[in-house]
Amino acid sequence: QVQLVESGGGLVQAGDSLRLSCTASGRTFSRNVMAWFRQAAGKEREFVAGVTWNAGYTIYTDSVKGRFTISRDNAKNTVYLQMNGLKPEDTAVYYCAARTFMEPIQTTRTAYAFWGQGTQVTVSS
Repeated sequence: QVQLVESGGGLVQAGDSLRLSCTASGRTFSRNVMAWFRQAAGKEREFVAGVTWNAGYTIYTDSVKGRFTISRDNAKNTVYLQMNGLKPEDTAVYYCAARTFMEPIQTTRTAYAFWGQGTQVTVSS
């Protein structure tokens, strides 16, 4: 059974940092685009960051550029999201996702075939 399991979420104050992890089991995702999405209460799920299979290319949504960094360790079948300078508007459930392709990175949720269960990030002001 293929699973993506996120961890690292929590309650922090504005300006703090968190690192989310997403570890895959059941198959390797070393040849797949990986991404992070988030969904705030009452809002649509939105793309946050994506990385190609070899980490050669990354993209970010404008609101997190310069604050978040996506990375991956294919040997560990894990993708990370380092979040610095957190803001209350970053509060959301964060989801890890994987495409069935090596590239390109897509920003629409329908392009991703595998999803984790999500981890809550809450940023207080």
